Amino acid sequence: MAKDQYSLGQVTMRTGGMRGGRAMEKPHDFKSAWKQILQYGRAYRLQIFVILFSATTAVLLNLFGPNRLKYITDEVVKGMDTGSMNMPAVIRTGILVAGMYLLSAGLMYLQSFLTTRTSTGITHDMRRDISRKINSIPLSRLDSSSFGDLLSRVTNDVDTISESLSMSAMQMIRGIVTFIGCTVAMMITHVPLAIVALGSSILGFLFMNVIIRRSQKYFVLRQRYLGEMNGHIEEMYAGHIIVKSYNGEDDSVERFEDINEKLYVNNYMSQFLSGMMMPFMELVANLGYLAVCVAGAMMTARGMISFGTIIAFIVYVKIFTQPLGMVAQAVTALQSGAAAAERVFMFLGEEEMDPETGKQKDFTAEKGEVAFDHIRFGYTPERTIIHDFSFTARPGMKVAIVGPTGAGKTTIVNLLMRFYEVDSGSISIDGTKITDMTRANVRDLFGMVLQDTWLFEGSIRDNLIYGNQDATDQDVVNACKKVGLHRFISSLRDGYDTVINDAFSLSSGQRQLMTIARAMISNRPLLILDEATSSVDTRTEQIVQDAMDDLTKGRTSFTIAHRLSTIRGADVILVMQDGDIVEQGDHESLLKKGGFYAELWNSQFVNAQAI
Repeated sequence: MAKDQYSLGQVTMRTGGMRGGRAMEKPHDFKSAWKQILQYGRAYRLQIFVILFSATTAVLLNLFGPNRLKYITDEVVKGMDTGSMNMPAVIRTGILVAGMYLLSAGLMYLQSFLTTRTSTGITHDMRRDISRKINSIPLSRLDSSSFGDLLSRVTNDVDTISESLSMSAMQMIRGIVTFIGCTVAMMITHVPLAIVALGSSILGFLFMNVIIRRSQKYFVLRQRYLGEMNGHIEEMYAGHIIVKSYNGEDDSVERFEDINEKLYVNNYMSQFLSGMMMPFMELVANLGYLAVCVAGAMMTARGMISFGTIIAFIVYVKIFTQPLGMVAQAVTALQSGAAAAERVFMFLGEEEMDPETGKQKDFTAEKGEVAFDHIRFGYTPERTIIHDFSFTARPGMKVAIVGPTGAGKTTIVNLLMRFYEVDSGSISIDGTKITDMTRANVRDLFGMVLQDTWLFEGSIRDNLIYGNQDATDQDVVNACKKVGLHRFISSLRDGYDTVINDAFSLSSGQRQLMTIARAMISNRPLLILDEATSSVDTRTEQIVQDAMDDLTKGRTSFTIAHRLSTIRGADVILVMQDGDIVEQGDHESLLKKGGFYAELWNSQFVNAQAI
């Protein structure tokens, strides 16, 4: 897996960038999103059962209290009328009620604890699946979205789901159980007074339904624009030098303000509409409380109910009003969670690369012969990049690929590494088609150095042995000596244990030398060099070139270069233009031919000498 991530990270930097970032947006509904969340909960069925049981039991214990308080109140009233109070019965009832409340509190704590564990477990599984998904979908799919938007799905959206699960979902369950239990308890206690209390709640639920329908779209748009903002900030931060160099700050700020304004509007509307529920529910609850008090007083005056019943109903109404507010708050958060879940499951639902069951996993390149047979490929169906590419690299051959920008040089490498699949034709290594091998197996055969360097936060040694964890310290030192890095690394305080992070930076040339040393240490039978010396000076280029000559001995290598001086010693040079090979041969023969390669050579060297 780590090797796939390395290749993916390298090539994404080479070809990636923001391509719009909206291709993943598909119309889903909230019910579907929560159904998919519940699918993740199947692994936590026992915990969820205990949570529901604890919440239900705790609520029922709380609801049983007012009934006992009614008994205590009636005993107190009877004692005031008769002058004799049954204190032992009052004390027993009081102890019973206190015990029920303590047990209810304990069950609530258990529910809260298990809810936190379950929600974090579910979101942990989601992040794991997203990480696996990134390595399972085609590279072209990642290229169509910004990195910031992907990060937003992994961080912001998953965190929002976690909050909804840990707080709001259980709050909703507790509110519904309380509402139903309290309704049953009031009906058992006194039906007419219960109807008075319930009547006002109908209006509240009708209003809540209207608000939910109106505010859903704003929650969805809020999450989408949050992803767009993350994508924009990530791009501007990564390319801040270019932005400043071309005075693009105004355009960047203008784009940010546009996204920020849309985010503000949708965030405001979602919070404003959902925020209306809580105060309205409190108003409905207070009206219900008032109605119960007035109706209860009238019934008591007529002798229809006892004073203890009114006391019980006052407590019941207080309990009954709580779920209204709880449900109102929970609905707001559940809407955010559903909107975030939509985005997460849209990504998880993306089409994956073809399965690799039955393909070779341990193929080894004994000879290193690479054959391209009538390759045709385009990144989109409308635009073909490679029209008809055929070539065979014999074992140990040094192959250089040159040509103007957009000729298809890097595309050939992408196809060779199976970052993309050919539209027609085939690529074979030692007579075996690479499509008959697993992608991991194909990439195990290649050492690779790209124009865009990639180093992760960790020690210099960890970065160097990333492609070969079995490399010895001597292997590392030898590779660094060959590329001229050993003296620099030895001068550092911690040497090869120096950690590369924000506090310790390397120059572009040093970073590229490290990736070259990493390719040497990986010791793969095939080698790909894509502008491997583009960031080093002329003197360092010669050092690297000598190291490359040593590295490529006995290995079939493919070198993409704009500096033609670096490929003079190649066995064969493929000159590409518009996706086709227009010339091929060694350096001397191509110069004598006086064709396109000669024009490229003269444009770099003859004109430079004249200047």
